[in-house]
Amino acid sequence: MKFLLFLSLILISFGLGGFWFYQNIGPVSANKNFQDFLVTKGQSAASVATKLQNAGLIKNALVFRIYIRATGQASKLQTGEFRLTPSMSLFQIVDQLQKGPVEIWVTIPEGLRREEIAQKFATALEKDQKFVAEFLENSKGEEGYLFPDTYLFPKDVTASAIVKKMLANFDAKTDQLKLTKDQIILASILERETKTDTERPIVAGILMNRIEAGMPLQVDASVQYAVANVKCQMSNVKCSEWWPTLLREDLKIDSKFNTYKFQGLPPSPISNPGISSITAAANPSKNDYFYYIHDTRGQIYYAKTLDEHNNNVAKYLR
Repeated sequence: MKFLLFLSLILISFGLGGFWFYQNIGPVSANKNFQDFLVTKGQSAASVATKLQNAGLIKNALVFRIYIRATGQASKLQTGEFRLTPSMSLFQIVDQLQKGPVEIWVTIPEGLRREEIAQKFATALEKDQKFVAEFLENSKGEEGYLFPDTYLFPKDVTASAIVKKMLANFDAKTDQLKLTKDQIILASILERETKTDTERPIVAGILMNRIEAGMPLQVDASVQYAVANVKCQMSNVKCSEWWPTLLREDLKIDSKFNTYKFQGLPPSPISNPGISSITAAANPSKNDYFYYIHDTRGQIYYAKTLDEHNNNVAKYLR
């Protein structure tokens, strides 16, 4: 008798649970007006569920979580901006969140050339080489001013719109610094030549010390830029080595970007720097150093004289 009672309770519980689940998987309403729903990078499935319920797009966040975990779909939710309606069932909404957003997050890291930026957007937004060419045309003369950041764009965005957004972002982030062109050029070098926020103002001071002493800057990054201009840019906008490993003969290249051959800063930026490098270029640290090297682990060492520098090279690189 007790067993039958226990079994009955279990069946009733399952029945009530099933009824509760069924009641919460349907549409919230008949409203077919689209709402923009944003899923950010790193957002958990639980957070997405809560946000959907708060937006009035699903009835119950717990039911959403139970369903996607039971069906193994929790890890398949994509990031970006989606267009959803309250008239969609829970199943339809989960399906939309897996198909792909109407707007996509694209992260542009610091220190890329504009050709690399164009290709990153083309890959993320599934664009062809025509888009890359349009990006390069619209960004001509803007190297150094395409601010590296994480952007949200619709898949059908134009290259022109992306360039305008990046330039506007640069202006917004650097408005208080009142930068000169030379500072942007210096920042673009720092982005390629340094590894940490701490060392950037010091290296900026070192490069300024070289300029003031009439020494050539002798930075490899600017020579890499010059070499890539010849080997890649002349033939094809798509290139796998925009920052090639330099050979001894590369240091003789006849280019104003060859800072071993020509004194002073190169004529224009060589990359698109982030705010740390830009700030360092605007506020170089005053120091007595003229040389720096990184060891194989990325640790930096400074020197005041050429003898000290050669000793560092022998000690940490050989």
